[in-house]
Amino acid sequence: MATIIDVASLAGVSTSTVSHVLNETRHVEPETKERVMHAVKATGYRRDVLARSMRRARTDSIGLVVSDAGEPAFADMVHGVEEAAAQNGLSLLLANSAEDPARENSAVEALLDRRVDGLILARAAGSHAGLLQRIREEQKPLVLLDRLADLDGQDTVDQVGVNNHAAMKSLVEHLTAQGHRRILLVSGDLRVSSLRERYDGFLTAMQAQGLDAQDALLCEGTATAAASFDRVRPLLADPAERPTAILACSTLLAAGALRAVQREGLRVPGDIAFATFDGFTYSDLFQPQITTVRQPAFQLGESAVSLLLRRLDKPSAPPQVLRLESRIEFRLSTGTTS
Repeated sequence: MATIIDVASLAGVSTSTVSHVLNETRHVEPETKERVMHAVKATGYRRDVLARSMRRARTDSIGLVVSDAGEPAFADMVHGVEEAAAQNGLSLLLANSAEDPARENSAVEALLDRRVDGLILARAAGSHAGLLQRIREEQKPLVLLDRLADLDGQDTVDQVGVNNHAAMKSLVEHLTAQGHRRILLVSGDLRVSSLRERYDGFLTAMQAQGLDAQDALLCEGTATAAASFDRVRPLLADPAERPTAILACSTLLAAGALRAVQREGLRVPGDIAFATFDGFTYSDLFQPQITTVRQPAFQLGESAVSLLLRRLDKPSAPPQVLRLESRIEFRLSTGTTS
């Protein structure tokens, strides 16, 4: 196995110069730096990253825990975190909680064991109350991503998410302007803060339009496409009581609701209008194309890394809560195009 002495010998420099190049602890002339890096590659030398991190009290790594990295919005957030981390010389360790609080706890403990410099967390539904305290005890910077919360004075937690209320308000206004009064909201698991915000935003927007959000048309508690299908289909069976529009609060919920519409032999938008948050990959292939609230998911991931780096650089800085704006793509599923 190659050593730093081998690298120095091949490059014709001292071992201290090699160390300065690799650790970026002193300016080294570009030509010398190029020789050192060529020697590193030629010898196959690998730094002792653990020893280096112990000296610097940093590992140049961050941890990210999300509920489902395969879901389109979360996938884009992960890519945003990856890109921003790479641009700042950080390695990313990723874990899925699968909306399971116990699995989320295990993932966080594993990342803490690996001495990550900080954590980005999109909390699972029903996330354990003591998890944030556990992270604070380790004195690890933390950023909450997408699923924000009132943290009751826990003043060192930064957060980044979207303005869910504004997007829901625009959707309701769009549908009511077309005459829709019976709107079915497929809101999902309201323990998820982003879904709760969309639910609350719907109630507020309906009230602003002088409409009651009927209990029978509030489909809560479902966490999977299959469960949403089972809840939505019976609501479509009776033409006299059927909603004229459906709003789904996530991709999974939309998949279940659309399957129910299909099984009942209904046409979108001829029989029922349809809109969703987050949406599907390659949604332009759907016929008709679906009105969708697009989160700036990639930018959310980038912003989470920026907040984490700020916290690492200035541990006592005041907390920040960032709210990015979504973009609504009005499509034929609600009878109009952008």
